Amino acid sequence: MIWLRIHHRCRMPVPETTSADALVRYVGGKCLASGRGEAWREVNASIVSLPRRFEVMQLPAVSEPLLCWITSGEAEVQERESGGPWLTNRVKKGELFLTAAGPPYDLRCKTLSVEPHETMMVVLALPLLQHAFQDVFGRNAVHARIKDVSGFTDPALASLLELLRGELKRRKPSRVFVRSIGQAMAAHLARNYAVLVRKPRRESPSLPGYKLHRITDWMAEHVADEFNLAQLAAQAGLSKFYFNRLFKSAMGVTPLRYHITLRMDAAKRLLRETKKTAAAVAGEVGYATPSHFARLFRRETGLSPSNYRRQR
Repeated sequence: MIWLRIHHRCRMPVPETTSADALVRYVGGKCLASGRGEAWREVNASIVSLPRRFEVMQLPAVSEPLLCWITSGEAEVQERESGGPWLTNRVKKGELFLTAAGPPYDLRCKTLSVEPHETMMVVLALPLLQHAFQDVFGRNAVHARIKDVSGFTDPALASLLELLRGELKRRKPSRVFVRSIGQAMAAHLARNYAVLVRKPRRESPSLPGYKLHRITDWMAEHVADEFNLAQLAAQAGLSKFYFNRLFKSAMGVTPLRYHITLRMDAAKRLLRETKKTAAAVAGEVGYATPSHFARLFRRETGLSPSNYRRQR
């Protein structure tokens, strides 16, 4: 599924860490396409058109390495970590940038060409990378780390990215094909851009994208169930406190707030697309008392369920 959205520079506080799924919301500009749904469980891919010029943009850290492929235009890009010195790169179409998992960093950019500055961002799920590390490094896989590499070209990697871009454009992308591309990319990165590091680097805590994707999918499928933080935390293998903290860091809202939003979105869809009564809608999205649902719906939307329906 391809979704389109305008991403303006984020007005909310930028967290130190986030997930691969949420990263694109902190990138200014226009998201032209992004993989969503079953086919994209293990490969997170987006195509972003950046503004012609922007000042400092804060990007949170993720647990997985980030691969960027310049698909259009030429620009001057500057990066820095923790208020350190700016590092300048001149980027152009066809170049690749590989950023290992690590601390958050600042970014600023100026387009140098008539063509728009468009970038394809890809993050592979940690299990794909870990399997590739095991295949390449065997028992030393636990010490493998992806390197930081800027402004390089790699025809084999570009070919895989082109295939992935083709799947982004399909109405029904193939999960088997997307996963196969992801596996091939992971193996290529492990062979050519990974090193063994005996002393592990300190990384900001984050909820890996594949876990977050699995949990948010489950929440969407069980929107009518009573909210249970302990059950969600158990799915992530974390304590309730730590899960709540990492989820909020990744999504910008608590799990409970996200659950309520899912319910309200489902209720709005039912009110607009069906003739079910407000009481029936309340029950379908998990509220036993229609009056409680109506109060909460008005608080969230500013309208009663009946007035919201009249607007369709």
